[in-house]
Amino acid sequence: MSRGFIKEGDQEEIPRVPMRAYLPEGVPNYVTKEGLNALKEELKELEAERIKAGDNYIMVNFIDASIKMLVDRINSAVEVDLSKSNKETVSFGAWVRYNGRVVRIVGVDEADVNNGLISFISPVAKMLIGKKAGDVIELKGSEKITVEEVSFEPMELTRIINDKPAKTLPPTEKRPRRIIEEQPEPTTQAQPIEEYVAVASPTKAEGPLRFEPEMNATEFLPIVNERGNILGRAMYVELHNGNKMLHPVAHLHVINGKGETTRRYWWHVAFGDTPEKTLKRKMEETLGLSGVNPKLKRQYIREAKTEKELVYVFTVVSEEDLPITPEGKEYFEVFERD
Repeated sequence: MSRGFIKEGDQEEIPRVPMRAYLPEGVPNYVTKEGLNALKEELKELEAERIKAGDNYIMVNFIDASIKMLVDRINSAVEVDLSKSNKETVSFGAWVRYNGRVVRIVGVDEADVNNGLISFISPVAKMLIGKKAGDVIELKGSEKITVEEVSFEPMELTRIINDKPAKTLPPTEKRPRRIIEEQPEPTTQAQPIEEYVAVASPTKAEGPLRFEPEMNATEFLPIVNERGNILGRAMYVELHNGNKMLHPVAHLHVINGKGETTRRYWWHVAFGDTPEKTLKRKMEETLGLSGVNPKLKRQYIREAKTEKELVYVFTVVSEEDLPITPEGKEYFEVFERD
């Protein structure tokens, strides 16, 4: 927590509290009964923590800011009466079995994809809502989602452990409160079955290897402040729809022995990684470059129509025949201020 407070002279920085789960402007804050009770329980615990903080004004300010955001969520909550739901159709609060996996559609503050709880605004939930048992959803390529069962009675959810499904505790079991949203393990992001947006990587068809930026709509990425300190996390799709939540990216300029730039690449920094760690891993995975140490050239904030990025610009010297980058203007505009 101490990283969020930086003292400059006698002036303390305003406490930076983790953002709550993203909810688009104008979208009702739907919650289940259990979800609303969990928010109220969280408020009680925060109020108790505030009393314990005593005269520690930094902690008091931090907790007060957390309470304010939480109270806003409680006041805006719209509890959904599941007794009025069409029991044959997928809707908010339903348990759904599809492709052998069981998930429940819940509110944004309740969502925990690794434990089978998916937000009603998530891409998968939006595909499932309105469907009935037996319906098949065609995806790109040969992928399909087959809805096998719809229920408004508790079912055993499917948990994701190391990319493999495993049964969770019964859905009625109390889950621990989260001041900071439960986060995936650092480094490689576990990709549950909900994530049907393919991650592009260099492939060799005819001719040389080609590089395409990774665009995984449901991958969780870090939200940071201007110093690069992590404030929370959000899905890729939430960070690229005009919300302008600042998130880090790494740009790599490959320079030959003559000092000429021959290639430019970029990647999103993974949650739990430093920019350097993500960069080195991606260089090895997608470019085949290992054992080299890129140098940090500069960092700056890049703002586009749909996103806002904290850019870390690195350079590396290499004479290797590396994957070809896209040739379009849109791709090279990303590097204009490097």
